[in-house]
Amino acid sequence: MTINDNPFADDLDHADEELTTALSRLAVDGPISVLDRIAATWVRVSSTVGDLFVASTDQGVAYVRTTHAVHDSETEFAKLFRREFTRPLVAATRPPAGLLPALHEQRATKLRFDLSQLSPFEREVLLAVLTIPRGQVRPYAWVANHIGRPNAVRAVGSALGRNPVPLLIPCHRVIRTNGTLGDYIFGQVTKRALLDAEGTNIGEIYELAQHHIHYVGSDTTGVVCFPSCPNARRITHPHRHGFRTITEANTAGYRPCHHCHPTPETA
Repeated sequence: MTINDNPFADDLDHADEELTTALSRLAVDGPISVLDRIAATWVRVSSTVGDLFVASTDQGVAYVRTTHAVHDSETEFAKLFRREFTRPLVAATRPPAGLLPALHEQRATKLRFDLSQLSPFEREVLLAVLTIPRGQVRPYAWVANHIGRPNAVRAVGSALGRNPVPLLIPCHRVIRTNGTLGDYIFGQVTKRALLDAEGTNIGEIYELAQHHIHYVGSDTTGVVCFPSCPNARRITHPHRHGFRTITEANTAGYRPCHHCHPTPETA
């Protein structure tokens, strides 16, 4: 009997179709293969600053560069990635889970990252920066205080310069205490464009800093905030008071905002 003579052939074909349909509806990725553990994958996606090359390992998103930064060259991107991770790159069929929503919402707190190439200190810095909300900025000193290393401000800057996943871990939201932007891997023009696109009041922050005002308090709530905090931006002019330090604000009877968490300065 040939397969065409099999009375169950139609049933088998129908079962195959049902199985294929069911597999296509699975909500999770397949098991990690040996290749996944050896090689990393890359995709090209769009963002607010143009197209990006994004590389991922089995641990998460590991490396991000604008196409402009690598002269729109997949080869150059792969070379830079391999220099850092000593792993080959293969093209992915789709972006990793959560990447496109993170880029669209400019909020990547739920995205998995592979930061294994960094030191424990560098990872601490980047995880602190990941908590800075869209449309807000923090000074380098805040990051140092946030991780319990108040005297490591310069080291924080170096760690941000090593950020392998800019845009996703938003080091562009860290600025200098004097209100100037500071360095950025894609340049200050891109940093300013990102902050403007997020609606950050970076111009006002700079102007306040020139008058040695780094915190803003409301005399109706008794709360003091960073100037980029939504609570600070709602304070009307008659009830708005500026402070040079949190210690000065505390002495005047203000408490730190529970939203933006300004921290006292060290001596």
